[in-house]
Amino acid sequence: MIGRALVLRCPRCGGRGIRRSWFKFKHACPTCELALERGESEDYWLGAYMFNLVVAELVSVGIAVVVIVAVWPDVPWNLVWGLSVVLAVAMPILYFPFSRDLWLAFDLMFRPTEPDHVTEHRTTPRAH
Repeated sequence: MIGRALVLRCPRCGGRGIRRSWFKFKHACPTCELALERGESEDYWLGAYMFNLVVAELVSVGIAVVVIVAVWPDVPWNLVWGLSVVLAVAMPILYFPFSRDLWLAFDLMFRPTEPDHVTEHRTTPRAH
């Protein structure tokens, strides 16, 4: 599930096309019909947002540390500062869809699919 989420596919079936845009899921997976908005309330995605912020900022700090160590002792502090600011803003945006997919994968691991998490109506019949 984690591997599927990392390539931005449905964590349950690996199907493509689960996103409407970089920031929004479709209502359900086109392949397995998993309801992608699984939360019982508006705060369902709070964990994904926290995960996004922590990982994105750790990567930003890690890159800054690598740059500092690579050019030590003649560190261009203005460059490091500017790079850090750009990364601190850009990384959460770039990492956003991955954090949501990973959060959904973790949720599926701990709370497997229940019948109410699959869409009720199918557009095409599927053989089992």
